[in-house]
Amino acid sequence: MGKNKDGGQPQPAVPGAKVGIVDCALYAGGERQGGKVPLDIALESAQEAEDGFVWIGLHEPSAAQFDAVTAEFGLHPLAVEDAVDAHQRAKLELYGDIAFMVFKTVRYVDPEEVIEVGEIMVFLGPKFVITVRHGQASPLAEVRRALEADPDLLRAGPSSVLYAVADHIVDEYSHAAEGINNDIELAEFRVFDTSRSRSDNPTERLYNLKREVLEFRRAVRPLAEPLGRIVRGEIGLVDPRTKEYFRDVEDHLLRAADRADGFAELLTGTLSANMAQIQSRENADMRKITAWVAILSTNTLVVGIYGQNFVYMPELQWKFGYPVMLTVMLSLSVFLYRGFKRNHWI
Repeated sequence: MGKNKDGGQPQPAVPGAKVGIVDCALYAGGERQGGKVPLDIALESAQEAEDGFVWIGLHEPSAAQFDAVTAEFGLHPLAVEDAVDAHQRAKLELYGDIAFMVFKTVRYVDPEEVIEVGEIMVFLGPKFVITVRHGQASPLAEVRRALEADPDLLRAGPSSVLYAVADHIVDEYSHAAEGINNDIELAEFRVFDTSRSRSDNPTERLYNLKREVLEFRRAVRPLAEPLGRIVRGEIGLVDPRTKEYFRDVEDHLLRAADRADGFAELLTGTLSANMAQIQSRENADMRKITAWVAILSTNTLVVGIYGQNFVYMPELQWKFGYPVMLTVMLSLSVFLYRGFKRNHWI
């Protein structure tokens, strides 16, 4: 509860305040204690309970809505600003005895081949954990139910919630990676499909996929450093009993990050191959045009010479002059055509 300015008895932080709270639950001894707990007594109830802590879940709260939570739990203004405004990179920061961690959530929408990115912020204190979710990806209701079904893990306190959230988000990275991989394989097939028409150009699709892969990498890769700090035991707020759990999450995260790097390289190579095919087709077209121009220009040259109508051109008075010139022109055309054909210009 927030204290008044005179340092007297705690008072409700903001009487009658309405916060965007999805759930507010008290846990003790690995079990949930009743239903929702009123915000203004949540921390006090956790402190009174043996091995108790409170988990508050919020979804896209405004600054005004978050004021009550801030005052109740003494959250740092900089962390609160990040939690309300979102648009942060994955990170882990310490503010006194409170840790603040940012996760980027990812959901791959297959029909549109689009990555939807959201954020989940976690405030971790000795007796509380606050999760703030932005975006439609990674709802935490199932995470809460699964964790409540695992009393042994819940006994690890707020760290168990941080692990459950991290595990859920990283699992969704793996699901998104599978969707991206399938679409890249389809795009590759189109690039190297010799039966596709020239109008079927996958360049735009490849560029869109590359942009989504870069978005995926920006969400996944930065999380490695914060998780590494937890696994190395650098965050005292994290219960040692959850260390092995976090190590497993880190392993899955690094696999997803490696796949994201591989996707980027694969798409770069596929784009290069597609551009090379386009260039090759353009060069083939130019060779064909050049070959036909050469054939026609040779005949044009002959016709142009005899079109001068000079008086002393001996062939003009020869009765076989016309058929001979036609034969010469036809022979030149056939000769050039066969030469270009042999060299695959036509």
